[in-house]
Amino acid sequence: MNKFNIKQLNFQKMDGIIPVIIQDAKTKDVLMLGFMNREALKRTIRQKRVVFWSRTKKRLWGKGETSGNKLEVVSIRTDCDRDTLLIFVKPRGPVCHTGKYSCFGVEQKSSQLEFLQQLYDLLVKRKKELPKNSYTAFLFKQGLAKILEKVEEESREMIFAAKKESRSRLIEESADLFYHLLVLLVEKKISFDELVKELKRRRK
Repeated sequence: MNKFNIKQLNFQKMDGIIPVIIQDAKTKDVLMLGFMNREALKRTIRQKRVVFWSRTKKRLWGKGETSGNKLEVVSIRTDCDRDTLLIFVKPRGPVCHTGKYSCFGVEQKSSQLEFLQQLYDLLVKRKKELPKNSYTAFLFKQGLAKILEKVEEESREMIFAAKKESRSRLIEESADLFYHLLVLLVEKKISFDELVKELKRRRK
């Protein structure tokens, strides 16, 4: 984390608070704008998690204190006038209160591997919450026998597509099989990381 002297920051310009731009440390996307007073900044530095000053509630509030979508601090910078902060973070979940990645409508960039991890995390959430009208929740409610039945069924369909059907059908059936395999992993409490680690081990 960058070192700077809090005493040199200009909090007087906005009556004791300072604007804070929150940016994704990995993608460099701008996620939100908040405000801090001295105590909020001190807590942010100490806890390495973003703490804001709420102008409406007139109190400190840790980002994610109710949603769990916290902002882990990577580094903090000041602008040339020392009256604005730029904080690079690792977001743990959506940043905007609407459930979106960014308050500015920026779409999250992710690699293929990150997307698969996000899909796995979504399946874990579906198992926990079991929302109505969710096919994934239906599978978890039916249990292991139903999930294994679907894996077997999708395996046969993928093999048939490889032998008899078009390339696009093979892609579609492979995606169906992969999805149901992920459901099985979640059901058996095998993390996506464990699967990736095993694949990496075999590559050596």
